[in-house]
Amino acid sequence: MSTEVAPPELAREDVHTIDDERFTRDRVAVVTGAASGIGRATALAAAVNGLSVLATDVDEDGLAETVERAEDVGGTELADAIEPFVADLREESDLRSIADAARDLGDVTFLANVAGLQHVAPIGEFPTPAYDRIQAVMLRAPVLLTRELWDDLEANDGCVGNMASVHGHYVTADKVAYNVVKFGIRGLTQSIAAEGDGDLRSFSVSTGYVATPLVTDQLEDTAERRGISVDEVIEDVMLGQARTKEMMTPVEVANLFVLGFSHFATHLNGGDLLFDGGMTTTYE
Repeated sequence: MSTEVAPPELAREDVHTIDDERFTRDRVAVVTGAASGIGRATALAAAVNGLSVLATDVDEDGLAETVERAEDVGGTELADAIEPFVADLREESDLRSIADAARDLGDVTFLANVAGLQHVAPIGEFPTPAYDRIQAVMLRAPVLLTRELWDDLEANDGCVGNMASVHGHYVTADKVAYNVVKFGIRGLTQSIAAEGDGDLRSFSVSTGYVATPLVTDQLEDTAERRGISVDEVIEDVMLGQARTKEMMTPVEVANLFVLGFSHFATHLNGGDLLFDGGMTTTYE
């Protein structure tokens, strides 16, 4: 793995803080995929901004590291604001348990559907189990978790933030399952806005490549399939069309979730925050 894309550590000064009267410890943000990457950064950013966080993931050790990182960033007070909850997003019973655990913490006001995974293979060879797992975790679970928390979110004038991608705008080869779910997650975002009737907002976040384990773990596989070096994957495949020639960091994406949840985003409803360095909107 290239050191230049090693997932960076988050520091408190990296988190954008917003003075929002609803960012209080009696309000709860549920964050999926919170054991690493963007999910971990979003859990930490929400806690720094004064919210209580139900941080959920299937990775128990990773969740423990998230809490440890919170203590490093903000001491015991910040660590106590994050409640780790181990759950498998593929299991409907676990989704109900996430909702129950969130209610036990306080008024569920925000939901960040961040959990993601990847499998690289052409359509003609794409394995069904990998496709089904990506669908279950990255699209079915956000739909069902939104359903489970709908009444709470609506009653609290809440907001759902969904992690989309440039691959929810245009696609690249060998990622059919990922491409399909990212288009789908934007459909979910707009469906929430349509049915939320102004009491429940939604937005999605679409970025280019972010320096997370999800990205760094696919570098060698992509390089092998394309017959190029890892550095060429980064420079030509991932960043070739972008005008900003560096990957975003997880906390930069987390800050977008905080912004979307805040009073500054009152009119952001069903929309997509496209922070892609010009990848999808420019060409040579």
